[in-house]
Parts: sequence; C-alpha cells; structure tokens
Amino acid sequence: MKNSNKILSITVVLLLLANIALVVMLVTGNGFGHKSQNKRIDPAEMMAKELGLNEQQKASHKLLKEEHMKTMKPLFDSLREVKSAFYMLTKEQELSDSLLNAYGHTITDLQIRIDKATFAHFKKVRAMLTPEQQPKFDTLVKKMMTRSKRSDQGKTDKKP
Repeated sequence: MKNSNKILSITVVLLLLANIALVVMLVTGNGFGHKSQNKRIDPAEMMAKELGLNEQQKASHKLLKEEHMKTMKPLFDSLREVKSAFYMLTKEQELSDSLLNAYGHTITDLQIRIDKATFAHFKKVRAMLTPEQQPKFDTLVKKMMTRSKRSDQGKTDKKP
C-alpha cells in the first residue's frame, strides 16, 4: 500500500511539473514551433524586401505611409461608428426604408472615399519605384487585393 502511494505521489509531482513547463512555454512563446505565429510580419518590411527598396525609397515609403494613415484613420473611425450605429438598429421593431437607405449611402460613401484614398496612395508608392520594381509592385498589389477579397468572402460565408 505504501509503495502505491509513493508511486502515485511521484506521478502527481511529475504531472504538475510537466503542466508548469507547458504553461511557461505557452506564455513565453518558446514552445512547439509556434514562434513565427506570435510575430506579425510588418507589411512595409515585406514589401521593401520583395521589391528590393533602397534606403531612400524606404524613407520615402515610410513618409507616404504615415501621410496615408493620417488620412485613413478618421475615415476608418467614421466607417466603424456608422456601421455600429447601423447594426444597432437591429433592436428596433419598425424601421423605415429611408433610414436604412441613408445608412447604406453613408457607408457606401465612406467606403468609396477609403478606396479612392488607397488607390491614390498606391499610385504615389508606384511612382517612387524604378521601372524594374514597378511590375513587382503591381503583382504585390494584385496579391493583396486577391487576399483581401478572399478574406471578405470568408467572412460572409461563415455561418453564425
């Protein structure tokens, strides 16, 4: 009887140590080959690497990106607020078509402004590239738009 209690105690201690080790590895991100999933790749760095940007181009791109984000942040904030208010209307029992249409038009107008600003940004970035880099950039933009389209479809295809 004493021997089985001793074995049970040792087993419990070993399991406890193994669990502690697992928690430490999960918290620090040092386990199971998941290290790369914890670090997000900076799109600007990826683009610089793929296009072979020089230091001057990297600096120019950084300025363009900062300028673009200053323009985009208020637009994204507005779009998020309008969509939030729009979907809060689901609580209402009776809604007029004109109210729904007004929200739809506001959302559409904001999305058009976002798309136009993004298009203009891409044109500015492309203009700073060499003729050799431009086709690579065009391919990169096409990949980004395809990826964006796929992720949008994935969102709509998911069942609640």
